[in-house]
Amino acid sequence: MLKVSDLRMRDVINVLDGRRLGVIKDIDVDIERGKVTALILPGSGKFMGLFGKNDDIVIPWEKIKKLGVDVILVELQNFTDPRHD
Repeated sequence: MLKVSDLRMRDVINVLDGRRLGVIKDIDVDIERGKVTALILPGSGKFMGLFGKNDDIVIPWEKIKKLGVDVILVELQNFTDPRHD
């Protein structure tokens, strides 16, 4: 079984371009079904999760390709983030 605290310590990587998207800030859960529906990462421009205007990055659970020991691999088509431009 995997704990939420274990997930939050892993880097999230987009497999399509190899970009590091960050670490998990929060997790969206469907309480009625008891399933994780999305991972939430801090958006660009945030400093320690506090100061910033941009929206968070929401990654639907279906976009997760592999949960590794150190990283979480996701597949995000057409993802652009000003941090990486």
